[in-house]
Amino acid sequence: MTLQAVVFDSYGTLLDVHGAMARHAEKLPPDWERISTEWRQKQLEYTWVRSLTGPDQHRDFWQLTQDALDYVSARHRITDPAVRSTLLEAYGELPAYPDVKPVLLGLRARGVKTAILSNGSPEMLRAAVDSAGLAALLDAVISVEDAGVFKPERRVYALAEKALGLPAAQMGFVSGNAWDAQGAAHYGFRVFWCNRTGSPPEYGLDQSAAAITDLHELESLVGAARR
Repeated sequence: MTLQAVVFDSYGTLLDVHGAMARHAEKLPPDWERISTEWRQKQLEYTWVRSLTGPDQHRDFWQLTQDALDYVSARHRITDPAVRSTLLEAYGELPAYPDVKPVLLGLRARGVKTAILSNGSPEMLRAAVDSAGLAALLDAVISVEDAGVFKPERRVYALAEKALGLPAAQMGFVSGNAWDAQGAAHYGFRVFWCNRTGSPPEYGLDQSAAAITDLHELESLVGAARR
């Protein structure tokens, strides 16, 4: 079936989530890369726990990003409040991967709609898209806050259908997060798992998604789907 749109996850797919600590590595312990990975893992853990424990436990992604940083900072004895502020400011301006802009431009040149569907709060996403220079390359920027729950809950993926006016079967979904790719595949999107790190497949993604190593591979696959 012809793909009329491609929906992207943002954090870890279009935006490098380790960019904040990489930018300020000189202010951090030597093992900052491991700390950055823990920050990301704890951030995601908080989304899943709060989603599972009920609507009254929901907090937006910006709050959970701060909570996760506070946890890893305490664990690794990063005590300077100025460093905390610096890292959070940098997280609001994460760099896009080098392949992002050319691929978005290429898709739009083919007449394919492009959108973001993200755990990020609306304010986070506005800042991130603007700082990365992506605003003009997207037809929609969709936050899970419209559903009040985080991925991979089905109500989140339904937001893309509503925003773009298309059924999931006519849209591609791209994520660098395997759990997100699985959720989107189960919902009914044609899924492209952007496996930048060469991780082994999980959640049955070798059967339910096309694995790509970067976004440049996406262009040819979407082009084939539209012929």
